Amino acid sequence: MAQEETDKAIGKDMEKELASYFPFWEKLEERQRADICSHAVSSRYSKGTFVHNAAEECVGIILVRSGQLRVYIQSEDGRDITLYRLFSGDTCVLSASCFMEEITFDILIDAEEDSSLITVRPDIFRSLAKENIYAENYIYKQTAERFSDVMWTMQQILFMSFDKRLAVFLIDELAKAGGDTLYITHDQIAKYTGSAREVVSRMLKYFEGEGLVKISRGKVCVLDRKRLKELT
Repeated sequence: MAQEETDKAIGKDMEKELASYFPFWEKLEERQRADICSHAVSSRYSKGTFVHNAAEECVGIILVRSGQLRVYIQSEDGRDITLYRLFSGDTCVLSASCFMEEITFDILIDAEEDSSLITVRPDIFRSLAKENIYAENYIYKQTAERFSDVMWTMQQILFMSFDKRLAVFLIDELAKAGGDTLYITHDQIAKYTGSAREVVSRMLKYFEGEGLVKISRGKVCVLDRKRLKELT
């Protein structure tokens, strides 16, 4: 009896958590909610581990409880481009792209920090999208938003000079972190901006010479945010 009560409590907690991620939750039938809950899996990933790669089966819808994930594509020779990052409270539907025939490219996902996730099997959402227009609209809205992120990334890489890209990146990161200091390495910046470490180091040195930033090991301190923003 005690175990049954514990299981019910866990089920209620999961349902409450899923409801916070899915705005269409109240539009679902009780059996549909129960189906999602029964196929929602909690998992933890250590920093630096694969969450999903192209060789594996479709991971499903990812809900980020805590931590940070990097979503990227990779060339045959091992070069990669970061498409976007996921933070606490974010949802990723492209990780369930196997049930959307229109999406024909493979994405990879790494844990950038120790991360706690919920994943929901893709076949559950495939059935749900067929039965419930609110769920279907949510999936396509999320997909459109992520493709917007991807297109912004590609636009920066293809059409924006690197000094502007780096300035945009630093300003965006400051907005997320708060304060004027970013605890980040040159390798990480290169990975997130789709550039080479040497190019990042050279541009940061230039920014430092101009009095925009001060760089030290694993840290970038922005000294003149106004002038940095003018570069964007």
